[in-house]
Amino acid sequence: MAVSLRFFLRSGKNTVSALRRREFHSSVPAAVQVTVRDALNQAMDEELERDERVFLLGEEVAQYDGAYKVSRGLWKKYGDKRIIDTPISEMGFTGIAVGAAMAGLRPICEFMTFNFSMQAIDQVINSAAKTYYMSAGLQSVPIVFRGPNGASAGVAAQHSQCFAAVFLENELLYGVPFEMSEESQSKDFTIPIGKAKIERQSSVTLVSHSRYVSHCLDAAAVLAKEGIECEVINLRTIRPLDVECIETSVMKTNHLVTVEGGWPQFGVGAEICARIMEPAFNYLDSPVTRVTGVDIPMPYAKILEDHSLPQVKDIVFSVKKTLNI
Repeated sequence: MAVSLRFFLRSGKNTVSALRRREFHSSVPAAVQVTVRDALNQAMDEELERDERVFLLGEEVAQYDGAYKVSRGLWKKYGDKRIIDTPISEMGFTGIAVGAAMAGLRPICEFMTFNFSMQAIDQVINSAAKTYYMSAGLQSVPIVFRGPNGASAGVAAQHSQCFAAVFLENELLYGVPFEMSEESQSKDFTIPIGKAKIERQSSVTLVSHSRYVSHCLDAAAVLAKEGIECEVINLRTIRPLDVECIETSVMKTNHLVTVEGGWPQFGVGAEICARIMEPAFNYLDSPVTRVTGVDIPMPYAKILEDHSLPQVKDIVFSVKKTLNI
């Protein structure tokens, strides 16, 4: 994820939407384990140091080091002009960030939780995302919108929605460490936007993004003990979507299961189903199966929360259902 953030910040074109996750498991020995929180901090630090036009603004990102400590130490290093605390006014500070990007700066606009980015949705969609197109390429808006997204734990409906569209991080992954190869620790290392990664190869295709890639890998490990091998694809970005990678896998495995934490209607899995039908329909030996969150507001009670989100057992069940086992 951090390397994709670097890619966004170095692009001079409007880069508003994409969701990419960092490599969850590396195929080569890792030199060090780094948490998602620290990887994000490192990426922002590198770009702030590299380009004086880059600055970070949002609620409590400066003196408090960020609500989730993602910006820890940056205010002390770069000062008030580059790390800016804002009032609790999403529409206001988002408008400031968009205007700064239009004027030639490279803002990182952090929402403490993306659930409340809806307060500023006009700035995100109409002002930032469409200006490059509507100006015929004359006015770029080089900006990154980022912050925690998706279901957390015990925070109920208003703080548990999934808006997987821009540069977002699953809140529950901040403290989770992942292996980083020596190559990926380089300041110049980036991951191309729009390219998925095959985390595990085999005979049933599991496609996911963000936190649920790890769930898929755990489910694949369970199924492997029963002699069922799964190919796990980490989308890393959902717009652009690497349809070619999914299509190639389906043509090989003849089965497809999609997994996501968001609601089922109009979700990422639904889009994958639609996109895969034309090129790969004749290769499917069974209908595509979707594993999603339940189509309800997030309950507060822990047991109901667990039943509202995909679990490893749900993925295992869906794979067996797809294979008619």
